[in-house]
Amino acid sequence: MHSQPLRILHCLRAPVGGLFRHVRDLAREQGSRGHDVGVLCDSSTSDTLTERRLAEMAETLSLGLHKVAMSREIGLADISATTATRRLSADLKIGVLHGHGAKGGAFARLATTAVKRAGQAAVCFYTPHGGSLHYDPASLKGRAFMAAERHLMGQTDGLIFESRYAADTFALKVGQPSCPFRVIYNGILRDELRPVQLMDDPADFVFVGELRHLKGVDVLLEAVASLAKSGPIRAVIVGAGPDAALFHAQSASLGLDGAVSFPGAMPAREAFKLGRVLVMPSRAESLPYVALEAAGAGIPLIATRVGGVPEIVLGSGTGLVEPGDAIGLAAAMGETMDRPLLAVDRAGRLQRRIAAEFSVETMTEGVLEFYAHAIAGLAKAGASA
Repeated sequence: MHSQPLRILHCLRAPVGGLFRHVRDLAREQGSRGHDVGVLCDSSTSDTLTERRLAEMAETLSLGLHKVAMSREIGLADISATTATRRLSADLKIGVLHGHGAKGGAFARLATTAVKRAGQAAVCFYTPHGGSLHYDPASLKGRAFMAAERHLMGQTDGLIFESRYAADTFALKVGQPSCPFRVIYNGILRDELRPVQLMDDPADFVFVGELRHLKGVDVLLEAVASLAKSGPIRAVIVGAGPDAALFHAQSASLGLDGAVSFPGAMPAREAFKLGRVLVMPSRAESLPYVALEAAGAGIPLIATRVGGVPEIVLGSGTGLVEPGDAIGLAAAMGETMDRPLLAVDRAGRLQRRIAAEFSVETMTEGVLEFYAHAIAGLAKAGASA
């Protein structure tokens, strides 16, 4: 590990979701270990909750929180964002740029190449967090993003994947990395490794996430409707999103007005209090924080076999359902209702796995060690050149 503090800049586009949570936790922990850390993100995300979270994070950043306009799509605006990243990196004398997501990774790598040409000693790391990997490589947009990823590979000093699934997907869609890479799992905080107190008369099941088709809420509603034919059942669907109206309509059409409630968005640990079992019926995921958070809280988990979820539950006895399978999901939900003690036992085993393998401390140690390994390798290569 480094004897001297590093000067680190994390670069991301949208400060929302699991990607933002990852950057926030990593930056805070790196700062607590004596490194100087800053964050650069998009200036156009301005809802109240996001602004509050950014303000809280800024208090922990010795190199500050910085914003610049970053477009979601590839376009001419990327030139100004890359220029701003380069200037900030030079002004702050950044030694490590860490890009997150497709756009953050592009700006960080292009800026690093520019400051290196100007004589600044800097290295660049990239964590895709899904990002461009979500696109179909056969589509026009997918081809553009995969081509950009392949072009930027030569400007990357280290790749970090949050799951083995992400690493395999990258190799399949982009190509085998030509630079060093590591799989380093996301982690949760120590405070999240404690049980939540369920509310009085909790629902049988709770969903927590964005209300959109990708998250499989429609499949959950079908499963609830199937189980409701055999007896009483209650589910709480927590969240907001673009498909909320569709799910409300589907619930009503299935006659679930008395069985399903939609309280809106709220923090995950508050949502966990509303139901005995978390259901995550997603059609696609990377390494979902909500699964880690629920497992850390000791909440029984029913999830689909997508993304890095199998890596989360490995060895815990937690069964997984195929995505889009309402019948299989209903069967898994029915088992937890019929055998609650078995569900609790599995949750305990999963909680112990999360504590051992998915902590913020373990995540940060892995990232910093990889920084050091890459920096040492580049220094050795430079000395022998």
